[in-house]
Parts: sequence; structure tokens; C-alpha cells
Amino acid sequence: MDNLELNADAYLPLRDVVFQTLREAILKGDLKPGERLMEQQLAARLGVSRTPIREAIRMLQQEGLAVTIPRKGAEVAGIEQKDMEDVLQIREALEILAVKLACEKISDEQIELLEKNMDEFEEAVKTKDIVAIAQADIKFHDIIFESASNPRLVALLNNLRGQIYRYRMEYLKNKEIYACLIEEHKKIIAGLKHRDREYVIEMTKSHVDNQAAAIRNIICQKE
Repeated sequence: MDNLELNADAYLPLRDVVFQTLREAILKGDLKPGERLMEQQLAARLGVSRTPIREAIRMLQQEGLAVTIPRKGAEVAGIEQKDMEDVLQIREALEILAVKLACEKISDEQIELLEKNMDEFEEAVKTKDIVAIAQADIKFHDIIFESASNPRLVALLNNLRGQIYRYRMEYLKNKEIYACLIEEHKKIIAGLKHRDREYVIEMTKSHVDNQAAAIRNIICQKE
């Protein structure tokens, strides 16, 4: 918590600024699983009242990033295998639907964006900056989601973003998976480019399953 500083944004309500600050601290590991989220201490640290802290903690709970323990209060949620399995099952179902739709609707311009993203992704990998790699990975999937032309589907996927991001960050800490991740992305692009629905579904399923297996192994090592 020593590195915790308010990420001020004049265009957002204070509760949202506090929420984003705490959310980022959890995802980066500055606030660790099991660490208490004490309203008074956080309010003093961030220089705000307890009300936006309380509201932000409630928002973190809705994303699954915080839990309330009876007689103890709120704390950062642990990374549990069951939670991970639940989140990635939903992600797999939604992403398969997204690539099905994308095979029919993706434009040549969006294919070009995906190919450009691959260059950006590979450059990010060279820097070994996990946050930059994660952002490039998110951008890759966002292009596919947008190409599905289904705003409600995009909204559902965005609702999972925080929980998926947490597992994605754990996954990306292992530099040995980068080459495989790049190859998986290239195969998904190839499937979309040729409008091969069955192939791109298979590659997307493999992509998510590989991530789940890697995170499962990380969780087992921590237990």
C-alpha cells in the first residue's frame, strides 16, 4: 500500500477515481490478496473522505476483486482456481460467439488493424513490460469484439474485463509463453482472414484453454 496514490481525473466522479486507483493497485499487485481494505486508512492515504472509499470498495466487490469477511470487513480477493475457471468458462463462450460473428462481419480494415496489432504486440514483448504486453493483448481482442458488430456482446465482455485482466496479468508474468501467445494470435487472424469459422473457433478455444491451464498451474504452485 506504500505506493498507493490517487490517480486524479477531473472528468470522473471521485468514487470512480478511487475505484480505478484501488483496482489498478490490485491488478498490479500493490494491494495483495488477503490485504485488508480499511476505509479510514485508505481515506487518509488517498486524501479523501470515507464515502468514496466505501463506494469504491463496493464496486470492487461487484468485479470480484474484493470480498467482505464477517467480523473483519473488506479485503482483496484471492486468486482462486474455482473463480478463475468460472470467469474463463464465460470468457470462452463469449469469445467463441464473438469470432463466429466476426467471421461474417469483419472488414478488411479491421483485419489490417489486427495485423498492425501483431507488430505492436511483438514490440511490446521485446520490452518485457507486462503492462504494455497486456494492453496490446487487450487491444487485439477488442478489435475482434468490435468487428462482431454486437454492442450487447461487447458490453458483456467489458463487464468481465477486470476479472480477466487479473488472470491475464498472472499469465503474462511467465515470459516463456510469449512465443506461443504470438503464434495463437496469428492463427486467429489467419482464420478470420479466410473466414474459416470452424478453424477460428478451434484456435480461440485453444487460446483460452492454454491460458486457463497456465493460470491453474500458477495457482497450484502458490498453494
